[in-house]
Amino acid sequence: MISIFKSVCLKDKKIRRLFLLSIVFLLVFLLCLKLEVPKSVIQVVHRQERLVPIYFVETPEKKVAFSFDASWGAEKTPLILSILYENNLKSTFFLTGFWVEKYPDLVKEIATAGHEIGNHSYSHPHLNNLGEKEITREVEKVHKMIKELTGKEPHLFRAPFGEYNNKVIKTLGEMGYTTIQWSIDSLDWKEISQAEIVSRVIDQLHNGAIVLFHNNGLYTADALAEIIKKTQEKGYLILPISELLHQENYYIDSNSGAQREK
Repeated sequence: MISIFKSVCLKDKKIRRLFLLSIVFLLVFLLCLKLEVPKSVIQVVHRQERLVPIYFVETPEKKVAFSFDASWGAEKTPLILSILYENNLKSTFFLTGFWVEKYPDLVKEIATAGHEIGNHSYSHPHLNNLGEKEITREVEKVHKMIKELTGKEPHLFRAPFGEYNNKVIKTLGEMGYTTIQWSIDSLDWKEISQAEIVSRVIDQLHNGAIVLFHNNGLYTADALAEIIKKTQEKGYLILPISELLHQENYYIDSNSGAQREK
């Protein structure tokens, strides 16, 4: 290397300078390879990872969770509660704040029946468009309302429209909430027929599934009894979401949304 330097570079100062800089760069690069990556760098990289809610639970057991989002109307809700009662089942209801304000007695009835209540934001906004403080206000307001009416504090959250990003997931996590999505959408909100709702749910059943219904879907209540019967005939246990989840030593696969044990 020295001989090449003398023969080629000594005649030209610019070439010599570039040659020396390249050697310095090479030495620094080799030195960096031997050093540990600073924790601050690791943390920055970690913060850039894609955060996702729980779509389903990876489990060898045949168990699923039914959930109902409440953000409009309540005419069908008593029948849904009656069907769940008749089948001795508990479910998870995600409530919006304006629904809670309009139907406080139903909120109490849901809680008294032993169903799990989750937070679905106050005004059902597009959370991706809000700042952290606005997201916090949306969630805290409903949290307080549910606690005052039922004495219970929700710890599960479902994002309106199923929309989320890292900011939403991170903000909810800092508030002590676990964000829940779904792996089976009944599409009852589209007012498809009773038969179509039943078919969509039963055909897609899998271990650890989280099924999305709505409390006031036009044909949800009509389809529910048949869905329960066929789900149980297939050997599945129907649980509230919190009883389906792994409570500790788990991670969420950022590609599939599966909650897995470590």
